[in-house]
Amino acid sequence: MSIRKLKAAIRDVPDFPKPGILFKDITTILKDPVLFRAAIDLFAKRHKDKGIKKVAVIDARGFLFGSALAYKLKAGLVPIRKKGKLPYRTFEESYDLEYGSATLAVHEDAFEPGEPVLLIDDLLATGGTAQASARLIERAGGKVVEIDFLIELGFLKGREKLTAYSVFAPIVF
Repeated sequence: MSIRKLKAAIRDVPDFPKPGILFKDITTILKDPVLFRAAIDLFAKRHKDKGIKKVAVIDARGFLFGSALAYKLKAGLVPIRKKGKLPYRTFEESYDLEYGSATLAVHEDAFEPGEPVLLIDDLLATGGTAQASARLIERAGGKVVEIDFLIELGFLKGREKLTAYSVFAPIVF
């Protein structure tokens, strides 16, 4: 399965969630078993035998890819969620995103010291969400091996906030 086919399947939804935003809808990939498997396999092949112990996933669409990927990599899964959604003691990190601001949290005991962690989300926009998530992983003791996205909106220059990390995004708009 080619990256070109995955890219072609992504649907544009104008003015969602706010006027002026062109939303990249991945449900078209998720509903197709061939495309979904291709997306997961793309990431799994990249990280096979690299010693990833945890896959950290960003609320909420990161959960969709990260869960399947963690299973394939035989790694644990750590959710990074919006403030107030995790039941145990957390570290929190506030950040700006392309259409507002938010605070993310991760459990304080989510990672062992120095544990190799793959951070994954569906889309890289301005980079604020991923940057805050990487900081949370580090505060909780994990080591970010790479930050992966299915899609990157290159014109928003999100990579500029992530220069301290290896970043992978096979589909760029």
